[in-house]
Amino acid sequence: MTSKNHIVFFDTTLRDGEQSPGCTMHAGEKLRMAHKIAELGADILEAGFPIASDGDFESVRTIAREVRGPKIAALARCKKEDIDAAARAIEPAATSRIHTFLSTSDLHLAAKLQITREQALDQIGEMVAFARTFTDDIEFSPEDATRTDPDYLCKVCEVAIQAGATTLNLPDTVGYCVPQEYAEMFRMVLERVPGAKDIVLSAHCHDDLGLAVANTLAAMEAGARQVECAINGIGERAGNAALEELAAIMMVRKDKMPYSNNIVMEKLFEASQLLTQCISFGTAPNKAIVGANAFAHASGIHQHGVLANPLTYEILTRESVGYKGQAIVLGKHSGRRALEHRLKELGHKLSKEELNAVYTRFTTLADRKKAIYDQDILGLLHESMTEVANVS
Repeated sequence: MTSKNHIVFFDTTLRDGEQSPGCTMHAGEKLRMAHKIAELGADILEAGFPIASDGDFESVRTIAREVRGPKIAALARCKKEDIDAAARAIEPAATSRIHTFLSTSDLHLAAKLQITREQALDQIGEMVAFARTFTDDIEFSPEDATRTDPDYLCKVCEVAIQAGATTLNLPDTVGYCVPQEYAEMFRMVLERVPGAKDIVLSAHCHDDLGLAVANTLAAMEAGARQVECAINGIGERAGNAALEELAAIMMVRKDKMPYSNNIVMEKLFEASQLLTQCISFGTAPNKAIVGANAFAHASGIHQHGVLANPLTYEILTRESVGYKGQAIVLGKHSGRRALEHRLKELGHKLSKEELNAVYTRFTTLADRKKAIYDQDILGLLHESMTEVANVS
């Protein structure tokens, strides 16, 4: 599906995500995740950085050969050896892309690359054109775009487009921007750069200030039609924009975000869970959409409302994102209604008097124990029924 309001999802879980601390995956895990990302409906799957190691090269090539659905992309610096490696790695793919990049901020040019602005422009033009000899789908990223001089950034973009770039990614590499200024950068490029309206603009945001998703949404409103993101928001330092959050926002807030996309929402939770099995850490419990507490309710008032109508405290259903967890979490803040509901689920329908008796024991236990499990509840029920029987 393509339209002016269609958003392309570029998944970088296996590249930017995988190269961050604690997220390294072996080849088998990367392939499993690649198949899951394909099932999830990502349009482009950035499989890795082939020049980085022989293992990464082979992993990208295996994914290109075996995974169908998304376009397979490989990252390359603006160097011939990088681009050549990327081209060879993605060769078996049904559809492919080379994603090449070069730093453009004065800080990076001087401290990291030690080249002038003019030398950078020459390198960008030459290497984008070289990449174009392998495939007609080329993405170029001016690294540290948000700290690049605006006039120079426009010149960089113009050179990349003239050399054959079909997607132009403007990354907030260090998570420095706030939404308004990130959006302004996209509007500037669209207005000032010849040919910018004829290609796809992409947003790639890091979460150093907790603004990756907000900045990505701002870029979309300013004309970006590709979003670069990762499952669970993994990535360098504080991570990338979280794929599941962007997809959920577009689903829930269609009134403000009238964009289509190809993400299969019901696959979000299982993709998140598979990733946590492949890397060395899981999501925070309070992580939006896929965290353990995202659809869990411990407050008695909230539990009562959710049992009456989930929409009282949930703006999207658990089922809509494939969540398999328990909605009602019993603890010291829970009320009778929540306890009664769980007992019914366990096959026990109690009278009002029986429920009161169990609830009294429940509150005493809950003051001493942080988590109440099914076996605890059944034990309380047994104690209460035994007492009633002895009294009788």
